[in-house]
Amino acid sequence: MTVSVLVVDDHPLFRDGILAALSGDPDLRVVGEAETVADAVRLAAELTPDVVLMDLNLPDGTGIDATRAILAATPATRVLVMTMSADDDAVVGSMRAGARGYVVKGAGRADVLHAVRTVAAGGAVFSPAVADRLGGFFGSLGTLPGRTAFPELTEREREVLDLVARGYDNRRIARELVLSDKTVRNHVSNVMTKLDVTDRAAAVVRARNAGLGT
Repeated sequence: MTVSVLVVDDHPLFRDGILAALSGDPDLRVVGEAETVADAVRLAAELTPDVVLMDLNLPDGTGIDATRAILAATPATRVLVMTMSADDDAVVGSMRAGARGYVVKGAGRADVLHAVRTVAAGGAVFSPAVADRLGGFFGSLGTLPGRTAFPELTEREREVLDLVARGYDNRRIARELVLSDKTVRNHVSNVMTKLDVTDRAAAVVRARNAGLGT
């Protein structure tokens, strides 16, 4: 299945580079480009892309504002943030707005394509630099360790949650724990139900808040 992508970035040269990278993959199709929050929200509503690749710094607002507005209008769309900024407020703000992943500009083409596919498939993904920032942010809050914070989870479910918080997709978790893909899907579903979250991004925030995934 082809994944449709809307690219939102106000820098033409960077946007051209992303378009070239995405266009070279037969499974991805760029359906639109936007340079502002207003255009991003309008095009997302018109085109209903599978994934919006979102910059945070836009001329008329922030990518966080755009993400919140897009998801309010088209909840099935997934937002993958890609920006130069990896500060704590930007990362956490993006996750709270509903973004499914956060990749720092400068990531390699293979990493960007993997992130788009993972988010399109319903996963959450974070570049190593962003994962470190999340870990540092939540670690500074002095929260309880994952083992005591989630007593409702089984040991296996806690292991799965830890890997989800590291940005692993289901297939990689299955390889890491030597489980079938179906078993991992069941564990992830059980974890989300027990944590009372609706998507992986929210599960990642809860897990990192508890010290997992670091």
